[in-house]
Amino acid sequence: MKQTTNRRNKMYKTVYLKKGKEESLHRFHSWIFSGAIAQVDPQIKEGDTVRVLTAAGNFIALGHYQIGSIAVRVLSFDDREIGSDFWRERISSALNMRLAIGIVGNSNETYRFIHGEGDMLPGLVADIYGKTCVMQAHSVGMHVCRNEIAQAIVDVMGEKLSCIYYKSETTLPFKAGLGQENEFIYNQTDDDIATENGLQFHIDWLKGQKTGFFIDQRENRRLLEHYAKGKTVLNMFCYTGGFSVYAMRGGAELVHSVDSSAKAIDLTDRNVELNFPSDKRHESFCEDAFHFLKNHNRDYNLMVLDPPAFAKHRNALKNGLRGYIRLNAKAFERIQSGGIVFTFSCSQVVSKEQFRQAIFTAAAQTKRKVRILHQLHQPADHPVNIYHPEGEYLKGLVLYVE
Repeated sequence: MKQTTNRRNKMYKTVYLKKGKEESLHRFHSWIFSGAIAQVDPQIKEGDTVRVLTAAGNFIALGHYQIGSIAVRVLSFDDREIGSDFWRERISSALNMRLAIGIVGNSNETYRFIHGEGDMLPGLVADIYGKTCVMQAHSVGMHVCRNEIAQAIVDVMGEKLSCIYYKSETTLPFKAGLGQENEFIYNQTDDDIATENGLQFHIDWLKGQKTGFFIDQRENRRLLEHYAKGKTVLNMFCYTGGFSVYAMRGGAELVHSVDSSAKAIDLTDRNVELNFPSDKRHESFCEDAFHFLKNHNRDYNLMVLDPPAFAKHRNALKNGLRGYIRLNAKAFERIQSGGIVFTFSCSQVVSKEQFRQAIFTAAAQTKRKVRILHQLHQPADHPVNIYHPEGEYLKGLVLYVE
């Protein structure tokens, strides 16, 4: 295990809240915004573990300090040391939950192991692909503690794990100036294949989006498989081709995969070939989604719309909702009568109600009769902390279109 040169001071520095700003912490919310802070120790550095005190000087939380709108991500509401015992306890709790829901083992070796606030480890994500763990920090504090956390993961996982790849180059705050590069921090491997529900996928943890695969769509891919028999399928924004591969196992007559990224198309083709060698039912297109829907004449009776986040922050919400309306309207124009559309939003700032309203608007514009068959969300290994509703980010609808 690599040793970090950034050793944390065990005598934690102090952050004082403004009067009355502790109310959200009494409700166990895990974020403290900069506007709630009255004073910080002048020696505090970004990424430090800090003790948070009320205006009256009473302890209320421990967390990682960071410059920005979210100033402290709460690690504990108990006044304790944040060290190896703490990390092992939280990581053991995360593993026990996944064992309890049966996501570990059997024909599946691809799952979210640590889900930030959902596992009371805000700023930290870890995904399991076979015996490889891909760990990702979204806060400077988790980056500072990365080697201690990696050791705790090794301790807890034991023989279930052979290596850890740290992939935080693009997720850490740019202004922090950490100069982080993606790298293995515990052993290494060239094996990039993992199994999900009995299907095999190449996982691009080196250069791919997120940790290399969109695990959060695992159960929704399985549902699509249920509807795929005999269908002509269009998988828009296909990325790794997950929905395409499931559709083929489900007995689809034809599957078209579309993505604007040549790397994504190459990965999709490799994953199709891995599971269905020389299968002529599949064809991929490196093309913009809106251009494809406008210019290709073929109609489909099963579509998947899984775009990247159209609204990554609140200032982009209005334009993002317009994007969802436009995309779904184009799909409704092209879907055959009696066809099924799987449509998603992964924008955290878009609520379920706003997304549903956008789909309603798209349906009304095209004058198609649309019925909701399923309302979809992130799977159980992406838990939502009941005290942190912001963690519910993925929403989807399965629609029957006449």
